[in-house]
Amino acid sequence: MQNPTGRHGRPAYDRDSLLEVAVVVFNERGYDGTGMEELARRLGLSKSSIYHHVSGKEELLELAVGRALDALFAVLDEDQDPGSTAPDATATARMKRIVHRSVEVLAAELPYVTLLLRLHGNSEVEQHALARRREFDHRVAELMAQAATEGGIRDDIAPHLAGRLLFGTVNSLVEWYSPDRGLPVETVADALTAILFDGLHGQPASCPGPAVDIPEHRGQTDAERMAGPLTKG
Repeated sequence: MQNPTGRHGRPAYDRDSLLEVAVVVFNERGYDGTGMEELARRLGLSKSSIYHHVSGKEELLELAVGRALDALFAVLDEDQDPGSTAPDATATARMKRIVHRSVEVLAAELPYVTLLLRLHGNSEVEQHALARRREFDHRVAELMAQAATEGGIRDDIAPHLAGRLLFGTVNSLVEWYSPDRGLPVETVADALTAILFDGLHGQPASCPGPAVDIPEHRGQTDAERMAGPLTKG
């Protein structure tokens, strides 16, 4: 992003724009590997100017992961809203909607969700964020159990494991998806939801249309590089 400028050409930030830059730096260097000196350098500000907005980098982390978690929990809260979900919706239909909306949220809040998924629990802020992630997993598992009881999904896999596998796939988007590469998030959300609930065999009616080319991976693991080019489609 371009640095906002104030009077006399000096960088001018509010807390939101400062947070936007900080999240980029945290994702590039790692939270533990980022000091206030580096943040000040990237922002073009003195450290005292940063402290005018926040108490330190831990508060920036708290704001960033809180933004990601609030957006994800809002998806679950929407599911409880009678105005958003049909009264007779099955648990499976509700789960599909949650997955679809979660992909949309991930794309909209990509840097923030990326940071959330890279936490290690090394601080109180990180531990609190990880506890909220476990709460999210628990609520998903409850709905998965309900879907299995209704017969909408297979019942031979523990709901908690099924939910973790489901959202592990959703979360993997942070490793390659980029909104500016021409692949609409709606296309990704439709395809991922269809594959997760319908599988890859045949072409189910729930996911019509031509095949979509996926842009090349943003960053490959060592094993993937050794194996050769990574193709997605």
